[in-house]
Amino acid sequence: MEENQIAQLLIEVWDDVQKPAIFWQIGVLAVCLLIAGLISRQIKEMLRRRASAEPGSVRDVGEEGLRRVVFPLSALLLVVLARVTLDKWHHVNLLKLAIPLLLAMAVIRLTVHALKRAFPRAGWLASFERFFAFSAWAAVALHIIGVLPAVIDGLEQISFPVGKSSVNLWMLLQGGLTVMLTVLIALWLAGTVEARLMHTEGLDANLKLVFARLSKALLIILAVSIGLPLVGIDLTALSVFGGALGVGLGLGMQKIAANYVSGFILLLDRSIRMGNLISVGNERGVVSQITTRYTVLKGMSGIESIVPNETLVGAVVQNETFTDPKVRIALPVQVSYATDLEKAMGILVEAAGNQARVMTDPAPGAFVEAFADSGINLQLGFWIRDPAEGTLGIRSAINLEIWRRFKEEGIEIPFPQREVRVLNPAPSVPIEAQGGAVSIQPQ
Repeated sequence: MEENQIAQLLIEVWDDVQKPAIFWQIGVLAVCLLIAGLISRQIKEMLRRRASAEPGSVRDVGEEGLRRVVFPLSALLLVVLARVTLDKWHHVNLLKLAIPLLLAMAVIRLTVHALKRAFPRAGWLASFERFFAFSAWAAVALHIIGVLPAVIDGLEQISFPVGKSSVNLWMLLQGGLTVMLTVLIALWLAGTVEARLMHTEGLDANLKLVFARLSKALLIILAVSIGLPLVGIDLTALSVFGGALGVGLGLGMQKIAANYVSGFILLLDRSIRMGNLISVGNERGVVSQITTRYTVLKGMSGIESIVPNETLVGAVVQNETFTDPKVRIALPVQVSYATDLEKAMGILVEAAGNQARVMTDPAPGAFVEAFADSGINLQLGFWIRDPAEGTLGIRSAINLEIWRRFKEEGIEIPFPQREVRVLNPAPSVPIEAQGGAVSIQPQ
């Protein structure tokens, strides 16, 4: 729509506002919005019932976006039909003005939905949503009042050379918006592909992550390759930037590149999987997330450790659930020399066998480990199949049971004792104090 056409539309809307006939347009617009609201409510209710019937379905990705744009799109369609129908008998300038506003609302909601799908845990998304909505409504307002063409002409006047090409601010802004739009579409497609891959049966979990990461990277590269030529930016003009990026990767970003490659190595060789209980250095926990740069370990205390992928590839990693999740736990117990060892060892085995988490095959066993200074060291060995649930609880329960049974049977758990003897005590030492003599006798 040209600038003079927009100005003429605003003048006609102002003329309609001064006439009683404007209430016809207001009423028609209100009815269109009311019907769109009812349609949106019905569709949302239908999609909600389907989501409750099929939880976790991959269709939720598209249905969530549909719920966000069904109202503005329904209202836009109804307003367009009303404008075409009433144009023969009545002025429809207010309806013409409502069309770009509803279209902008649909674009804003769809864009924000794509961003939420691409960055589900981004804390900056709320602020960016407000900024994007403000920018979109500002662009619509400038377009309506006819100032936007003048702003575009001013941006086109500011140009500068890049290589053999000349680039102006409007081209850069248009290119940035186009690339952002294509990248958002690519991220939305990548999210859809990842959701479908995660729900695919018969495919290894690590391979799912590899395919998801590769599809996301390829779609982003394809989006940038398509978005820049659409606005007339030659990709060869970015050769200088590509060379600088290559030098940066070679010098200052070696760790990032190494972690990125290591992440794909971990996913492809399947030495570490989601849910494995691993120990690397001083960190021990369950693998809860594997990204292209780091791996997240969730410890038994709930603390999450972020380990670079390069560390997992180059260091010794203890994977307690690599091929077999069973883990043996050794529990040391000391008894006095006067204890009936066979009876004490039987109590140890019974205390372990009473716990539901202790496996019966292999069965728990008690062993005489060593004859120590204060008593005899015994060891209770047992196996559990769920080390990811932690070992402190099972250790505590068995220790309490052993303590209770030992008290019932009169079995003593020794503790270190020291006896100090004074040989050849020194004679009493007189001390002069206030005119008298005080002597200290050895005890």
